[in-house]
Amino acid sequence: MVREAADGEGRFRAVGGPFSSYSRAVEVEGDGDGRSRVTETTRFRLAIPVWGLLFVWPYKRELRRLEGRDRSRHPFWAPPDHVDARAASVLGLLCTVSVVAGYLGTLITQTITFAADEFNSSDTAQSTTLAAVRVGVLLSLVLVATADRRGRRRLLLASAVGGCLVAATGAFAPNLWVLGLTQTFSRGLSTTLVLLVTIVAAEEMPAGSRAYAISVMTMTGALGAGMALWALPLADLDERGWRILYLIPLLGLPLIVYVSRRLPESLRFVRPHPDTPVVTGHGRRLWVLGAAFFLISAFGAPATQLLNEFLRDERGFSAARISLFTVLTSTPAAIGLVVGGRISDVRGRRAVVLLGVVGGAVLTVFAFSSVGWPMWVWNLAGTILAAASSPALGMYGPELFPTGSRGRANGIIQVVSVAGSAVGLVAAGVISDRTGTLTRAMQVLLVGPLVVGALVVFLFPETARRELEDLNPEDRLP
Repeated sequence: MVREAADGEGRFRAVGGPFSSYSRAVEVEGDGDGRSRVTETTRFRLAIPVWGLLFVWPYKRELRRLEGRDRSRHPFWAPPDHVDARAASVLGLLCTVSVVAGYLGTLITQTITFAADEFNSSDTAQSTTLAAVRVGVLLSLVLVATADRRGRRRLLLASAVGGCLVAATGAFAPNLWVLGLTQTFSRGLSTTLVLLVTIVAAEEMPAGSRAYAISVMTMTGALGAGMALWALPLADLDERGWRILYLIPLLGLPLIVYVSRRLPESLRFVRPHPDTPVVTGHGRRLWVLGAAFFLISAFGAPATQLLNEFLRDERGFSAARISLFTVLTSTPAAIGLVVGGRISDVRGRRAVVLLGVVGGAVLTVFAFSSVGWPMWVWNLAGTILAAASSPALGMYGPELFPTGSRGRANGIIQVVSVAGSAVGLVAAGVISDRTGTLTRAMQVLLVGPLVVGALVVFLFPETARRELEDLNPEDRLP
């Protein structure tokens, strides 16, 4: 948690740790009968913007417990590796941006069923629109590739601002086609934002805490997505009530301004590095990860993005009950994120990915096949397992490619992943229309996660606690 150096008799300062200021003073006073009274006073200020208040009390409690004990141990809520002030500050800023990205990423998913009602659109039209929105990933490919040449920071901030502004235009869409068009560009920008946030985290965090960074950023992203759920009952106010949710992203602009004043450029990008080709240099890694993400998305996209339609049409849920179901079965996913992120950093990535992807998909199919309280239980368990694999999966892309091509490689993987989600959504829509239920579609698409399990066992490398320069020797400085 903190590394100290003596700064005079009985006084210590931090030489490592997530503090903008830190001092510890130890005073010894004799009481005249051969015994002494020892007083230890620690003062600190965390270098974590926005979210620092959440960690003040846990750090105070842990520092009290560590008096006279080993200060190298790390509690479950802290990064498994030592994090300095810069890394803590950058992570806090990235978490703030993730809130905006989370809202933008879930906006059309949560509202399309209500928009379709106003526009009198079918299930197939909804699935096709959601699939078409994924075309925006091509914009993200161009932008993240540009980030390999011009830097991460500039493109990250531009994507955040652009995503908020373009998303707001959806409030004035006259039909489903125009709504899909506006959200195609918004989704492309929000996808770029997520990719660059992940890349910067990989390049700034220590080797033993990269999955931890993904886990906390995913939780703050889920907070942003949750805000869309909290606002979803507005759709019940009127047939056009869903449009209000598209104006809410404008409230994220002040946050982006705050981040822009404090976020530095990635250290690894600033450091000299070669422009490494992706396909010829790391082609095997590219196709293995691309195949895995394609299959995961082909299952995960309809499982999450058609869930509201399934609950509304096949289970008779109202908007408020849909919101309650999603909150109660998704919020505990934080447990999976914390546990999965820590195990991924400390023990390794592969076992966590295997259990999370395969186990989470199987339990999700159980949820779609159930009614009543078992549906809630299976969905809860499947969400927790799937969330446990997210930190490891999210970090594989940035870890397995060098700095000069990290953006391009992750952009390509994202394009393949989105192609998988589009295929999955269209397939689920067609099967659902023909069989009258989404359950059968999810049973068919379960094949994808099972194949991913085999890829993890036989082809995925282990990257935990390894420096990026060890995984990508091209980036080693002479």
